Amino acid sequence: MKTTRKSFNQFLICTCLLISLFLTACRTCQPFDSLQDVKARGVLLVGTTGDYQPMSFLNPETKTYEGFDTALTEDFAASLGVKIQYVPTSWPTLMQDTLARKFDFALCGITITDARKKQALMSDGYLVNGKTVLCRAEDAAKYTSLAAINRPEVRVMENPGGLNEKFARANLPNATLIIHPVNEEIPRLIAEGKADVMITEIMEAAFYCSRDARLAAPLLKTPFTRGQLGALFPPGNKALRDYFNQFLNQIRQSGRLDELIDVYMKGYK
Repeated sequence: MKTTRKSFNQFLICTCLLISLFLTACRTCQPFDSLQDVKARGVLLVGTTGDYQPMSFLNPETKTYEGFDTALTEDFAASLGVKIQYVPTSWPTLMQDTLARKFDFALCGITITDARKKQALMSDGYLVNGKTVLCRAEDAAKYTSLAAINRPEVRVMENPGGLNEKFARANLPNATLIIHPVNEEIPRLIAEGKADVMITEIMEAAFYCSRDARLAAPLLKTPFTRGQLGALFPPGNKALRDYFNQFLNQIRQSGRLDELIDVYMKGYK
């Protein structure tokens, strides 16, 4: 009788364990809904470098983020009915942080590329961009081609880890490449003669030229490349990515996207 009761108790324990494992497995198999997760949390985690004007810039005086992508993020969060929590990242660690799911998505002037789409999810494009030249105004007639820049005496300054550095290394092997850690300082350093050229996106070049008469962007309308900016999402965040694409379509049709361009990127159109 004791043996039978002991066996029965062991049977009950094993059965409970199996049921528990089965329920856990069922929960694990359920698809992850990133959109509902954000709404339930009430907070949207947004990855940003904060060093890319006029897209996303952490103002050192106010300690707040500002720029086109910041305004876009605020509109997106409002459409979800949630608050925003910015998560600092950097260009060298952007993909690593995305895959580690440190944020729900990143929005800071990120170019849509096949390499990024192979590792993570990207939204539809919301702004046309392209690699162009930022230089001193007095040199505007000098640096109008890659051949003119690709010379040992030409100092090209870029921030580390982003597509600007990759473009410079791939297309300007003979130029003197200077890597500077703080992206937003580079235009001023060029104006002061610490470097000659920065390869950057057309919106960033237009922004700095509008604020510093010492700078010029001679190829603003004819950049070396053409692409689009998009939001970067961790794998599995398809529901949130799809909602973001719907949001982009709505603000494009309503004219809100053009309003943001007029506010943050005069001279871009």
